[in-house]
Amino acid sequence: MTRKIGFLVFPQFQILDLTGPLAAFEMPSRNVRPKPYRLQVVSEFGGLVKSSSGLAVATERIGTSSFDTVIAVGGLGTADAARSLPVKAFVRKAAKTCRRVTSVCSGTFILAAAGLLNGLRVTTHWRAATLLQKRYPDIHVECDRIFVKQGSIWTAAGVTAGIDLALALIEEDLGPEVAKAAARDLVVYYRRPGGQSQFSALLDLEATSERVQNALSYARAHLGKVRSVEQLAKAAGLSPRQFGRLFLAETGQTPAKAIEKLRAEMAKARIEDSDEPIETIARTVGFSDPERMRRAFVRTYGHPPQTLRRIARGLRYE
Repeated sequence: MTRKIGFLVFPQFQILDLTGPLAAFEMPSRNVRPKPYRLQVVSEFGGLVKSSSGLAVATERIGTSSFDTVIAVGGLGTADAARSLPVKAFVRKAAKTCRRVTSVCSGTFILAAAGLLNGLRVTTHWRAATLLQKRYPDIHVECDRIFVKQGSIWTAAGVTAGIDLALALIEEDLGPEVAKAAARDLVVYYRRPGGQSQFSALLDLEATSERVQNALSYARAHLGKVRSVEQLAKAAGLSPRQFGRLFLAETGQTPAKAIEKLRAEMAKARIEDSDEPIETIARTVGFSDPERMRRAFVRTYGHPPQTLRRIARGLRYE
């Protein structure tokens, strides 16, 4: 059975949003017979479409083919594509006739503009997550996910996350061994779980004021000993109320939520890289008990600690 995969592009699209997943879908055709995928790039008007890097690709006009799976890529031209009536009509039709409709990076905006995502959990590139949530309040945006599956709708974060998405789709279609072989050919990990964070919590917490920076420096150095917002407020030289307001304004998170993410990130590295007991790790990074850490991991990464350890061990020995 050959499945037809359609890649939707537009002027000023991001070239890696296209070529990353396209290369992933190409890999199984080297080893599987009959060829499992037929790949086609489409656009509103067809013909050559120039990416934001200046490289142009040949496309077919939308509406001339039917597909098993449609992938809307992202890029600088996403806003114009999301306003296009023919593009939105194409995506809506795909949602009714295709087995899956997916997006990479800011391509999520195209699916949202077509009305496909209301009430669903989705992701996009972390830089665009706040705008997506503001523009489409009926969507639940998970800005720290690599990809999210909701029924037949899949959304992925920026650029290389498109490869993670494609490998997950290949696994769903052809099984884990074919997906693993594709990952090896691409020289990428098989597999980063969809719940893995897009970026470091430490990077996400960079603040502009010296007071909040002092509090973050204190938290990083004494993460296992921080027990209250009052401790951080004292390091910042502010009252707890003043500190909470300033921290939220500068980082977009409450102090408690930020510390939870920092603890989870520190614990995750130790869980994946060592055989240290999970209970010991929980205490060391400041969680009061393993159950609190488990809930924090599910919120942050979509998986409990034990699952992430099993995945890491599998990657280590493949």
